[in-house]
Amino acid sequence: MQLRLFIISLFVNLWVITFHASFASSPVIQESSERFHPVWAAQGMVASQEALATKVGRDVLAQGGNAVDAAVAVGFALAVTLPRAGNLGGGGFMLVWLNKEHKALAINYREKAPLAASANMYLDKEGNVDRHKITQTYLAAGVPGTVAGLTYALKKYGTMPLKQVIAPAIALARQGIRVTPDLASSLVQAKARLEKSPRSQAIFFKKNNQNYQAGDLLIQGDLASSLSLIAQQGERAFYQGKIAKKIVAAMKAHGGLITLADLKKYQVQELEPIVGHYNGYTIYSMPPPSSGGVTLIELLNILSGFPLKDLGLNSAQSIHLMVEAMNLVYRDRNHYLGDPNFVKMPLKRLASMQYADQLRQQIQWSYHTPSSKISAKKFDDPESYQTTHYSIIDKDGNMVTNTYTLNYSYGNGHVVPGTGILLNNEMDDFTAKPGVPNGFGLVQGEANAVAPEKRPLSSMTPTLVLNSQGQPLLATGSPGGSRIITTVLQVLLNRFTYGLNIASSVAAPRIHSQLWPDVILYEQGISLDTLLKLQEMGHKLQPVDAMGSAQTVEKNQTRGDYGVADPRRSGALAAGPSEIISKKAV
Repeated sequence: MQLRLFIISLFVNLWVITFHASFASSPVIQESSERFHPVWAAQGMVASQEALATKVGRDVLAQGGNAVDAAVAVGFALAVTLPRAGNLGGGGFMLVWLNKEHKALAINYREKAPLAASANMYLDKEGNVDRHKITQTYLAAGVPGTVAGLTYALKKYGTMPLKQVIAPAIALARQGIRVTPDLASSLVQAKARLEKSPRSQAIFFKKNNQNYQAGDLLIQGDLASSLSLIAQQGERAFYQGKIAKKIVAAMKAHGGLITLADLKKYQVQELEPIVGHYNGYTIYSMPPPSSGGVTLIELLNILSGFPLKDLGLNSAQSIHLMVEAMNLVYRDRNHYLGDPNFVKMPLKRLASMQYADQLRQQIQWSYHTPSSKISAKKFDDPESYQTTHYSIIDKDGNMVTNTYTLNYSYGNGHVVPGTGILLNNEMDDFTAKPGVPNGFGLVQGEANAVAPEKRPLSSMTPTLVLNSQGQPLLATGSPGGSRIITTVLQVLLNRFTYGLNIASSVAAPRIHSQLWPDVILYEQGISLDTLLKLQEMGHKLQPVDAMGSAQTVEKNQTRGDYGVADPRRSGALAAGPSEIISKKAV
């Protein structure tokens, strides 16, 4: 078996070396014989984690809608077709590039803690975190932001009426969707939580609590009614109208905290993106309460001072340098970052090249610095990997990159009766008890403690890239909890350091390190020789299944638009109006 793995890994390495000679010298779009090829279309591109939702966005572009119109349509559609992560009852972050105005903007529609929330509300009598309470009860839900965020984006930057962009989602919910193998599998995995909620059980399982099978028809009538109300009344239906009243009634009946006052007070924030530069490209990403943008820029700044291109993609030395940089920036992430309305953060310093120079000097070229020497305090990131992301570019060069979530797969598992809407368990993204790890591996500090109306820290990293002429080039992002940042990092490095096309950039094996636990996670495809060299440098290694699901689109100023749906998760699709599969890589 080891010999077989070695031969496979050797083949992969030889392939890497071959395309380095052709591509690393030039990051521009060009033809090649790479193994992975993106999808091409002339009038825009959509990439999402679910095929039906991608087609909804594609059709909106075909009807003359812009990238924001398509993004809002995809967001509502995913609430139907990818219920474990697409949502009305969650929240997220959207980054928009307006090409005519030459402007990037960030829309923060992250969930908020209810007014009645308190710092110690999830601790038991012994002072320990009650994992059930913070993940599987109505108390786990933050005030949802998705409906406010999507309608805000459409109102300010879209061109189509809400009724038009939400109509496909209503039809999918009312007429039903065919259950895919991926959807069927996710429901089985979440069954223990979902069957505890009568409404969740009634929607997501057949009579007698039987599982849906691939090919079965899943109809979500209550969700169709909720979407119809939103189409008619806008966000008011969700935050003040019939849906709001049903949410509050369910909260009162089951010991939750969200009140009508919480829903009425919820507001979207429009922010300036975090901006950085790498190899001549301009990188825009999400500011706090997302930690993704500043951490990504901090990483790129550090790595820009190393000869990664000469070292080679996924060589032991390049992986070592990436890991050492990751550990340093995750220390800063966990120590400094939180909701900017509650926490003062040294963002300019963290994103500065001068600070990156200081951190780079702390990295030893030939051996690993143990995490205990970087930070004696362990930090915990409670984020789930079951987020979802989509990226869109239109014919005019407008771009949208959007990441949103319920936190856990299917959130806290509870559907609000009469709405079809799953609730998030986003309160678990706060630090319930500083210094104590939860189920996802990072330990965070006081900056992310629970407080009324506070937004929890996130790793979501929707990212946009402009070329050296300031023209729209690329939009990307991924689900994956704390691994989102490193997934986006590696997509950018693969494209703009090693010169891979976007399909190869997304498909290449990934690694991840986040300071605590002190271990490198790695996907299949890293050579055995490389792993041995990393061990010799002092690294601990742990193989994992696929990490992330980077949905990526790219514009070529003369040849149209390209897209790739990450093959790591079943059912994803990239498509554009009149798309064809390119015979040559780009």
